[in-house]
Amino acid sequence: MLVTEFSTEVVAAPERFALFEETTAESHLRNLLRSNDKDDFRARMQVLDLGELQVSALSFPHLEIARTAKIIRQSDPEVYMISYMLGAEGAFSQAGNDTTFHAGDLTVLDSSHPFDAHRHALQDSWSQLIVQLPHKLLPLPEKTVQRLLAVPISGRSGMGGVFARWLTDLNVRAGEFSPADIPTLASVTLDLLASTLGRCLEAEETLSPEARRSALRAQISAFVEQHLADPAMTPQAIADAHHISLRHLQQLLAEDDTSPAAWIRHRRLERCRLDLADSRLNARPIQAIASRWGFTDPTHFSRLFRATYGMPPRDYRNLPYLACANHQQPCAESQG
Repeated sequence: MLVTEFSTEVVAAPERFALFEETTAESHLRNLLRSNDKDDFRARMQVLDLGELQVSALSFPHLEIARTAKIIRQSDPEVYMISYMLGAEGAFSQAGNDTTFHAGDLTVLDSSHPFDAHRHALQDSWSQLIVQLPHKLLPLPEKTVQRLLAVPISGRSGMGGVFARWLTDLNVRAGEFSPADIPTLASVTLDLLASTLGRCLEAEETLSPEARRSALRAQISAFVEQHLADPAMTPQAIADAHHISLRHLQQLLAEDDTSPAAWIRHRRLERCRLDLADSRLNARPIQAIASRWGFTDPTHFSRLFRATYGMPPRDYRNLPYLACANHQQPCAESQG
């Protein structure tokens, strides 16, 4: 199972904080925790397991965290924790750095060094997203990364913005992924993280050409997903937005035996297929779904859909479906 969900509301109010302590010690790090809401600590968590790397979302009211030298001596998994603040603010202290953070900031912490943090939620939604990964996975020298511990990095623009949007999309779409997606998702997450930190350190030369190329492809992928509904998104528009030539864009995608136009078409068709498979959208006309994802010609859309999925969109919508846990797909047994 790639996705694990947890809520403290599965136990009575007095037991909730202790359950949260126990669960996060296993899923993240063992730390000393305190809260002003300890008598009724309402928290939830979603963890996307990508092998050695995990992406988790947490929601909690108020939380104070201390990782002491004693705890580190007892147990240290030697991991980085990169937090993206969604609906929380507070402060971090580690490696001589003391900083306040706000919604939209990214921060890096290291399990091998003592730290203190306090956070309080600004709204009743996800408070933060956390990427946890072993030191050895990040293609940057540990001494270099130390310069960024507990230093706020903007997740609102630039590479930080690209990385933050990627994490947000991973969290929203966590249930859509299969085990076969793990290597790709982990690789893109690592490349974007390394490029984000490298840009902050003005040390992108420490990244391999492969990592820089993968990071660029991840930026382009995020851009395409965000603009699928815009009929004006063309290969040239994508190249211009990333300050590269159309030929460079074509070369990047040729590594996957596809072209920019074919890639855009495939992603739009897949979004349409998912909408057609969603019973909650049965009342929405097929033409409206096609238009929503950038197809302005209904006949052209129908022809492309049939060529890709082997049947017209209306027939696809009418197939029997199982309410699967991760995503709605035609049931193999019901198609026979």
